[in-house]
Amino acid sequence: MSRKGKREQWKSRFGFIWAAIGSAVGLGSIWRFPYVVGEHGGAGFVLIYLICLILVGFPVLMCEMIIGRKVQLNPASAFKKLGKGALWGGIGKLTIVTGFLVSSFYAVVSSWTFGYLLQSFLGQLTSLATFEQAHSHFISLRASPYSSLFLLLFFVFLAVLVLYTGVSKGIEVGNKIMMPLLFIVLLILAFKGLRMPGGSKGLSFIFLPDWSRVTPNTILVALGQAFFSLSLGQGTMTTYGSYIKRRENLPSTCLPIALFGVCVSLLAGVAIFAIVFSFGMPPTAGESLMFETLPIIFSRITGGYLFCLLFFLLIFLAALSSQISAMEPLIAYLVDIRKWNRSKAAFLTGLGVFLVGIPCALSFGLLSHVTFFGKTIFDALLSLCINVLIPCGGLAALILVGWKWGMKKGIAHLREGAEPLFEKHPMIENYFRVSIRYIAPLLIFLIILDTVGVFN
Repeated sequence: MSRKGKREQWKSRFGFIWAAIGSAVGLGSIWRFPYVVGEHGGAGFVLIYLICLILVGFPVLMCEMIIGRKVQLNPASAFKKLGKGALWGGIGKLTIVTGFLVSSFYAVVSSWTFGYLLQSFLGQLTSLATFEQAHSHFISLRASPYSSLFLLLFFVFLAVLVLYTGVSKGIEVGNKIMMPLLFIVLLILAFKGLRMPGGSKGLSFIFLPDWSRVTPNTILVALGQAFFSLSLGQGTMTTYGSYIKRRENLPSTCLPIALFGVCVSLLAGVAIFAIVFSFGMPPTAGESLMFETLPIIFSRITGGYLFCLLFFLLIFLAALSSQISAMEPLIAYLVDIRKWNRSKAAFLTGLGVFLVGIPCALSFGLLSHVTFFGKTIFDALLSLCINVLIPCGGLAALILVGWKWGMKKGIAHLREGAEPLFEKHPMIENYFRVSIRYIAPLLIFLIILDTVGVFN
């Protein structure tokens, strides 16, 4: 957006694709995906996750893009205008709040990547040759209140700085270079990991299902990961969609986002689990898995220092891209509705993210004794967003497009700029009609009921 009100747009289709990939392919694909795979049965979880992407994730992505492109406003205004009522405006505001909360706990994890980037530059990570060394190193980093808050503050400051510059300059430009580089580095790490003794067991863990390890909770977590990995249900894709030109081919533009995210997730999983099984480490290490495994391989391969520095630089930049995408909906709302200039909106959004992020950052140290329903502050906020708020936001987008606004209008808008695709493949229209109106809402609704304990 310009400072005076003319809504900014992506400079090119590829610029939008890489920006959206930067939002999706951040810590959700590289940090969270491997550890939830490790905690929920390996390949069985991966298969369920892919099914959730096809039946739920991609249809929700298209709905959020449709809403944003149709109205060209922030999520609150877009939901209200398309739904023709204050209730829908309130639902749109809830997705903005969700994105704000996500950005608060996400900033904490992202600040860890910044800490590891600094330490990789100083050569401190390539000396971590055993699991015990890597584990204690990570625990000490996040338990220190001084380092945690400093890293959090600096990371949020950088995010605000990028957001201040706007869409095409601040968000679009860097992702065109950063995302392909990240993919190449992950490919090299996966290859190196598989060459380690016992590393091939990582492939079996990722691609050979053991259905005895799959539980009903696996489906819930897989659906949450499908939403989280595409930045759905939190106003991000609705906001990004509002910057798209009307004649853009939405299906062809959005498909690479989902495919690239899947490829990066699988590559990260292969690289990490190859190391896990090679060193006899537990695959259920949780949110610390990435930070406790990759330094080991960097300490053992030729050129480990350079690979370590490059990887954490790229993962830090990817985390930054995802962070700004989660903060952008609130900024767009403050600019559209409150008529604030972008610099003021970005600064106050960043301040709010930092303040909410403080107790999350301290929940691994000073506030580790504070729990809600048996969870730390960080875990409670993460669970609330991923298991409740994000699916509810996705469900709202499906109902708005499929039922309230109407599937006929939704398909007509979706066909704009994509007429040859729909004429050549008529089954695509049937896929969107059935998934948006019936399959995706039903699955999300059942998952939400399970989350609140109805089936228990």
